[in-house]
Amino acid sequence: MNHVNRENPSDSVLAPASAGYYIALRVGFAFPLEELNALPRAWVEHYTQNRFMLHDPVIRWIYSNTGATRWSALDLPDPMRVLEQAQVFGLRYGAAVACYDGNREGQRSFGTFVRGDREFTDAEIEQFQSYVHGLHRAKAPPTNLTPAEIEALSMVKRGMRLKQVAHDLGVTEGAIKQRLKNAKSKLNAQTSAQAAAMASEFGLI
Repeated sequence: MNHVNRENPSDSVLAPASAGYYIALRVGFAFPLEELNALPRAWVEHYTQNRFMLHDPVIRWIYSNTGATRWSALDLPDPMRVLEQAQVFGLRYGAAVACYDGNREGQRSFGTFVRGDREFTDAEIEQFQSYVHGLHRAKAPPTNLTPAEIEALSMVKRGMRLKQVAHDLGVTEGAIKQRLKNAKSKLNAQTSAQAAAMASEFGLI
């Protein structure tokens, strides 16, 4: 779990998570497409140094379920006492939410939200769930990339130069430039390399 310094989203939905939150969007094979980390830095460092992620009952629940739950409702082993140690850092009451695309290539997004003084209400948890679902949908891969654009991105990802791509596909360099331009626009990418990386994260290539 990396600590990413970000401005708190203006959405008041996150206000009840007074001790912090962590949101991971569109988790692929290893890393999320984007993460929002507002947990205490000291806890993130302690968590990372002790490699808690492999033993964290909250993370195990997230990867095995969809929906929402309170930390206190988890009935999973915690051999590393992750939740007990979290309390030392003011993370006493938590909620976790998870959503998944539901298909074989689907990606998972999740969030965990914490405070130190009381349990979250049902309404607050529903708001967290709706918020994560909204971000998950907003980060969905585009469905309008053409096979030709995906093919060009795949070749860029393999490190091929424009001239080589054009030669191998039997088209002009101008045609390849246009395909890459279209792909960058659809992916909101600045460069062809970024577009290729994003397409790879989405599982399109």
